[in-house]
Amino acid sequence: MNRELYEQILTEGGCADLSTRAKWRLSGGDRVRYLNGQVTNDVRQATAQAALHACVTNMKGKIEGDVFIHSSTDGHSLLLDAAAGLREALGLRLERYIIADDVLLEDVTEEWALWHVFGPAVSALPLDLSAVASNRYGLPGVDLWLPASGFIPTTACAKLTATEVETFRILQHIPSWPGELNLDTFPQEAGLETTAMSFTKGCYIGQEVLSRIKTTGKMPRELIAWEAVDADMIVQVGESIHTDAASTKAAGVVTSVARHPVSNRLVGLGFLRHGVAVRDSILLVGGAVPRINATIKISPLLKQ
Repeated sequence: MNRELYEQILTEGGCADLSTRAKWRLSGGDRVRYLNGQVTNDVRQATAQAALHACVTNMKGKIEGDVFIHSSTDGHSLLLDAAAGLREALGLRLERYIIADDVLLEDVTEEWALWHVFGPAVSALPLDLSAVASNRYGLPGVDLWLPASGFIPTTACAKLTATEVETFRILQHIPSWPGELNLDTFPQEAGLETTAMSFTKGCYIGQEVLSRIKTTGKMPRELIAWEAVDADMIVQVGESIHTDAASTKAAGVVTSVARHPVSNRLVGLGFLRHGVAVRDSILLVGGAVPRINATIKISPLLKQ
């Protein structure tokens, strides 16, 4: 992503083709009750006008996937989408808990194209479109579910490539599967407590563990955003974060990397042991031997 495109999408908005994401239709009289027992957020809040972000967690409260949920326009089903890599595993996970429920889960990935339009570009969309409000990248936006043979109904915004979407996600400090959201992560560690969780809706798989984290305020790690000190520094996904050159135990790990289109420095996301550093701490990044300075900035997704 170059500087001109970055500034354009910040001021004019943009759109992204997310059609490769896995998609499911959930129908049947028990669909809301069933799904409410599987995800971290209150499915009753999902409508045809606004999507709901939620995590699917296991018994230990760790993330098995995250989904965006909205109701069909006829109100007879729920539509879900998740990262493309979750299509098989998450589909099987959701099927596993359908026992005596009046629920039918169908994979509709190939039936629908999915576009996300965000920022001022939303105002240029035709009024007759069934747009679903969705904040995927930290800016107000809408999802458009279109027949697979359809096309994006506007040329008024910049169309981001898959690489540009990934860069923008990182610049916006949005955690995603599998870098930040995975089987090693509690939703609260990724800063999702206020956006993808409900603590009043009742029981779901993993709820007891996550409620305990909510009550105690204690979690092993926290999501951070970092920026390399110099433009020529190289930071790679998977490298360890250290508090100082003499430390023998890593304090965290780098999970996402992109180059900032304005500063030309590498920036990214990572996890840091809870309470290790404050905003603008200078930490080291590297392998067994720390070698790179990085300015650590706590993600705004987390409580400050």
